Amino acid sequence: MSDNDGNHYSQQDSNTTHYGENGYDVLLIDEPAEGVRRLTLNRPEKRNALNHQLRGEVLHALQCGDADDSVRVMIVRGAGTCFSAGYDLGGGNSGLSYPFHTAGGDSQWPRHVVESWMRIWDLQKPVIAQVHGYCLAGGSELATGCDLVYVADDAQIGYPAVRFGVPDMQFHPWLVGMRKGMEMLLTGDSISGTEAVGYGWATGAFPESELEDRVLAQAQRIATIPMDILALNKRAVHRQMEAMGLRDGLRQGTEICTLATHQPTFKAFLKATEGGTKLTDALQSRDGQFGDYRTSEDE
Repeated sequence: MSDNDGNHYSQQDSNTTHYGENGYDVLLIDEPAEGVRRLTLNRPEKRNALNHQLRGEVLHALQCGDADDSVRVMIVRGAGTCFSAGYDLGGGNSGLSYPFHTAGGDSQWPRHVVESWMRIWDLQKPVIAQVHGYCLAGGSELATGCDLVYVADDAQIGYPAVRFGVPDMQFHPWLVGMRKGMEMLLTGDSISGTEAVGYGWATGAFPESELEDRVLAQAQRIATIPMDILALNKRAVHRQMEAMGLRDGLRQGTEICTLATHQPTFKAFLKATEGGTKLTDALQSRDGQFGDYRTSEDE
């Protein structure tokens, strides 16, 4: 929903990336099978909260894989207990700039993150999200940008930030339907992995103990298709969705998201995180009455 450290929807922009001299700092890369490259979000102590560095490393690694002739399909997963509990709102962006330039203005932040995940959409090669545990807010946006989404049966996919604002990337009516999308945005309640398949957000659901093997098997199956045909078939699906207005709808949604930042409720939530009150306290106050979500400083 918001940027970080009180810099919600800030005007900063930069072409600076944040990668260690010997590779990535918060991302693990391996190649578990021929033609398959796997990216693991590696901030488990923060439930893989998406700070600027992690987002930049994910996008950079995906673009490198897209340009590597030895790679045909990529997998994105999370280390530890979950895929990702959302954007890092708890100080993890201190000293970091956006991983790429987005034109400034009042809606810079939501446009920036929508542009981030649509960059996955625009890659030549298929990208699979492997989702377990929490997949919330920004985490659900990352997974949505992927071409296939396989989930653990008991994964929790949701957008609790709608309890004080509006989503950056409003995929819900597109991928779970108008009625369920409306319910998710009006309540902030999550759906399970199994439900996510039923509504159309996820491709398939498996017991968590089987998820990794099942995803890898499907990635290997995809990797047997010639790359030139694979790329065209990925594009064929996306072009149909764009003809129906998905890309334009997501872009327009960033303006609605920005309107929320000027509302009294949003401003009151930010004020509650200032001074001696920690962000976790504000999140507990917001979500405690609903009896869900272990509080954290990510969204």
